[in-house]
Amino acid sequence: MKSILGKKVGMTQIFLEDGELIPVTVIEAGPMIVTQVKSEETDGYNAIQVGYIDKKESKVNKPMKGHFDKAGVGYKKHLQEFPLNEGESYEVGAEIKVDIFEENDKVDVFGTSKGKGTQGSIVRHNYGRGPETHGSKSHRVAGARSAGTYPGRVFKGTKGSGKTGNERVTIQNLTIVRVDADKNLILVKGAIPGPKGGIVTIKESVKA
Repeated sequence: MKSILGKKVGMTQIFLEDGELIPVTVIEAGPMIVTQVKSEETDGYNAIQVGYIDKKESKVNKPMKGHFDKAGVGYKKHLQEFPLNEGESYEVGAEIKVDIFEENDKVDVFGTSKGKGTQGSIVRHNYGRGPETHGSKSHRVAGARSAGTYPGRVFKGTKGSGKTGNERVTIQNLTIVRVDADKNLILVKGAIPGPKGGIVTIKESVKA
């Protein structure tokens, strides 16, 4: 499966050849370095481990330093595994760039959404507000949580206030509008999860 790690640069808009204006997210994707190759014989499954974004040697702990030194590659900030399709093969040290994708490819993008901290139920779950007048003291609260006699408690999982965001989010079936192999950039139509500078994973769509 075609996959690559990238960093969200931000959003902009571009004109297509027919004059249509579309919003795009700019992703700086790759290059990734293969740091380990896993096989059915040794690990029970076929996959590659890849590293993305260089890291200072002083920031690498001893176990990871040994791992990178054994592979003979530079120290990397982010490591991730990608499964291999039948017939695919890579060698340790191989470089994977954005040119594995082409314009009009359909992709799924995985990222971590922006963390919003603790939020009330209106922001978190889109609850409606209470009356603003006639003596009401209930404006932005969740309202009744449960019955008084039975069950006499709040069921687990009841929607309310709490931590919002900072979760793994997947956006499916996005279209690649442009690939710039010289600058390692992918332009994807629409929005993707996470803040500017956030790390995302781009994979070919499973539903396309």
